[in-house]
Amino acid sequence: MTRKFFGTDGIRGRTNDGVMTATTAMRMGQAAGNYFRRGGHRHRVVIGKDTRLSGYMMESALVAGFTSVGVDVIMTGPLPTPAIALLTREMRADLGVMISASHNPYMDNGIKLFGPDGFKLSDEVELEIERLLESEPDLAPAEKIGRARRIEDARGRYIHAVKQSISSETRFDGLKVVVDCAHGASYQVTPSAIWELGADIVTLGVNPNGTNINDGVGSTAIEALQAKVVEEGADVGIALDGDADRLIVVDEKGRKVDGDQIMALIATRMQEKEMLRGGGVVATVMSNLGLERYLNSIDLSLERTKVGDRYVLERMKEGGFNVGGEQSGHMILLDHATTGDGTVAALRVIASLVRSEKPASEILHLFDPVPQLLKNVRYSGGKPLENTTVKQVIGDAESELQGKGRLVIRPSGTEPVIRVMAEGDDPAQVNTVVDRICDAVRAAA
Repeated sequence: MTRKFFGTDGIRGRTNDGVMTATTAMRMGQAAGNYFRRGGHRHRVVIGKDTRLSGYMMESALVAGFTSVGVDVIMTGPLPTPAIALLTREMRADLGVMISASHNPYMDNGIKLFGPDGFKLSDEVELEIERLLESEPDLAPAEKIGRARRIEDARGRYIHAVKQSISSETRFDGLKVVVDCAHGASYQVTPSAIWELGADIVTLGVNPNGTNINDGVGSTAIEALQAKVVEEGADVGIALDGDADRLIVVDEKGRKVDGDQIMALIATRMQEKEMLRGGGVVATVMSNLGLERYLNSIDLSLERTKVGDRYVLERMKEGGFNVGGEQSGHMILLDHATTGDGTVAALRVIASLVRSEKPASEILHLFDPVPQLLKNVRYSGGKPLENTTVKQVIGDAESELQGKGRLVIRPSGTEPVIRVMAEGDDPAQVNTVVDRICDAVRAAA
């Protein structure tokens, strides 16, 4: 069955256009409610959202859908995606829903679903929900329609949980931390958690108005954070995205620290404490070769998956790993969360600063990244990667980089674009290889 609604991370699109409408949201609530309405108990769903203007509309539509098929609804208001995953499990809900388009601009929105265990749904479950979504819903009789209520303690529950991810003896007293919440879902909880642990905090992106989420702030726009860290003489800066499942760090000199360097730090510290499982880290094909070489140098492995945090998580569960993530900043620490959690990862980074008594610039740059270049080639139709000439050019490039670099070529899952990435010790060679492949793809498109 071909996917019509679900992508690599739930449903996402421009609001009131295509699949991302109130009608779709209501039908999604009915379909997911029907799928998870099993057994004789009273069924419940936890629904959270980020700070987008369209969140109100989507929330109301989902509530209508779920209650119409007899599922009770618990609404939390704005909370990070990992908080909804946590509350779904803690409150013994049948499923959880996060309304968010992550790092996208406010015009977009999305719907992410979590099972009763707090993990994202499998491909098979999503396909079954899609099937139900396009069929007539099994509506509840009038006397069994679901109820909806808002809870007020959700923020406090999450703050308490994330603080448990570091040692109870660890305090952040004496540190100055700049916290950028992207005007998104974490604007209340993340600054509160870090402040309660003793840090002096300076905030950015904590005044959402419905349309400013990810606008010039957050993990995909860190220039404001870099400037503020230097201006304030802060020890470290942290930037989250709109739903707070990503983390990018800025050291005291204003330099960016991406997900690869964060994974290197966390894995190193956990290995030192004999807490790292699986013998290494799980990341995607986009993670830098420098990370792989660094991990190998300390007798750890790097397992690679295709792009998408769900695939990282699947491999982590299969192989017994407890640390994984993406270069873009998704950090999955399975000892503390069932999905990427930027706040948990941030607390681990700050705790490492405290324990090391060294500046962020020393502990957060554990390896030199290998020169890496990514270019996108748009095409109008067909399958250019199946073209004979393109295959030959790619094969020649792989032979040329053998032992000195790496090549990753993949079609985008959301638009007609071929992504061409190469990395290697010789930046001139990397540029030449990428340009040669892009030219071949354009000629074939």
